[in-house]
Amino acid sequence: MRKHEFLAELEKRLSSLSGEDKEERLTFYGEMVDDRMEDGLSEEEAVAAVGTVDEIAKQIVSEAPLTKPTTEPMKTKRKMKAWEIVLLAVGSPVWLSLLIAVLAVVLSLYISLWAVVISLWAVFVSSIACGVAGMVAGVGFICAGKVPSGIAMIAYSLVCAGLAIFLFYSCHWATKGTALLAKLFFMRIKHLFIRKGKTE
Repeated sequence: MRKHEFLAELEKRLSSLSGEDKEERLTFYGEMVDDRMEDGLSEEEAVAAVGTVDEIAKQIVSEAPLTKPTTEPMKTKRKMKAWEIVLLAVGSPVWLSLLIAVLAVVLSLYISLWAVVISLWAVFVSSIACGVAGMVAGVGFICAGKVPSGIAMIAYSLVCAGLAIFLFYSCHWATKGTALLAKLFFMRIKHLFIRKGKTE
């Protein structure tokens, strides 16, 4: 594919972006192709090295903010008929309550996920606190002449420290996984809005 063909195809795929954003991305990828050509690649090889139009367009659209205005007018596929509007109005007590219920379930699941993550971090902090307290208590018992109790407390504090190390990695991955899930969910919603906004 030649450079002008690549940029023309990319421009078509970025129809949901504002004119300024679109121009900025096209300039950026045009310069990337030029840089590779300066490094000795042919025009076709330089375009291929940048990546496919599909991959680039998908990445750009997913990274673009949802609230960014577009320069192209949003058009609906067709106008709603009078009977459809009446049906929507009459059925609103049913479909509106169902929609609210679905949103409430999704929101509660999202909050529950983060509650589990917060609970894991709370257990991690508690394990560290127990480990420190056990170590201090163990040394105190040994100084007071209660050696067996002191050794038991120190052993307990070491178990808590080991548990805290294990929990740290679990909490870290749980936080990353939940954040990634939330990002994918919101990106999915954004794509639905972008699809609805595109003209046919």
